[in-house]
Amino acid sequence: MIPLFVWMLLLDDGQDGALRWWAAVVFIVAIATDGIDGYIARRYNLVTDLGKLLDPIADKGLTGAALICLAILAELPWWVVVLVLVREISITVWRFVELRKGLVIPASRGGKLKTLAQAVAISLALLPLWTVFGDWVHWLNGITMTIAVLLTVLSGLDYLIQSRRQNQTAV
Repeated sequence: MIPLFVWMLLLDDGQDGALRWWAAVVFIVAIATDGIDGYIARRYNLVTDLGKLLDPIADKGLTGAALICLAILAELPWWVVVLVLVREISITVWRFVELRKGLVIPASRGGKLKTLAQAVAISLALLPLWTVFGDWVHWLNGITMTIAVLLTVLSGLDYLIQSRRQNQTAV
């Protein structure tokens, strides 16, 4: 769904037309089905190590594409995109390193909260609700994106702290 989402959003070119609305719907459906997939896997005991590894990568691909597109459309500062992507890529690389040691690092509660905050903030940024409710929506979008960015940084730091603690106890 990522290529379809990107194509529709960029084709709209910031015009807040029908393609923008449909791109937002595609994003929301994709991120929601990812959450539903995880729920089903946990409920029916279908969780696998591969799923623990690939699910966050799919999340990062979708949210990363959305953030990059929002920056291309000049609706989000590039520094926000870089900060979030550096955190996401760093944690993913760290997970692969730990996997080589035989450790599978599942998403933490903070990581899951970060993903939810990103999904909400990006969804609100994608939906051109300002065309319906007015410019005050930009304030709401700014607040939700700020919360998402803060949770992104804090959860990344939490992963690093937990890793350091594990490495110290292993020594």
